[in-house]
Amino acid sequence: MALEVKGNLYKKFETQSKSNAFQVREFVLKLDGQYPQLVKFQLTQDRCDVLNNFQENDDINVHFDLRGREWEGKFFTNLNAWKIEKIASQAAETPADMAGDFPPIQENLVSEKTEVQAEDFDDLPF
Repeated sequence: MALEVKGNLYKKFETQSKSNAFQVREFVLKLDGQYPQLVKFQLTQDRCDVLNNFQENDDINVHFDLRGREWEGKFFTNLNAWKIEKIASQAAETPADMAGDFPPIQENLVSEKTEVQAEDFDDLPF
């Protein structure tokens, strides 16, 4: 079951070796809303290093699988992340930054017709 969620990287932990052949790295994502939620995810095996490219407080998009299992009569649920993408921040543009987006201003914007005629107002809806 593949899912996706966007949030803020709240906390990241070091990689833990559970055995000689298995390693896990956990991180916490802060989900905004009326009641912000702190949700823990895990990365496994070779994907543990994916988190090295991100800093705490980065806005990220996490692709994950929902995993569940039973062990000795207890049930466990894991959010197993398999891909993390940084969300591009939208920096505020100043007018100087936006100057290249518009065509040059025309010098002669005034019409040579100076007398107002009745037919100039024929397209009014009232």
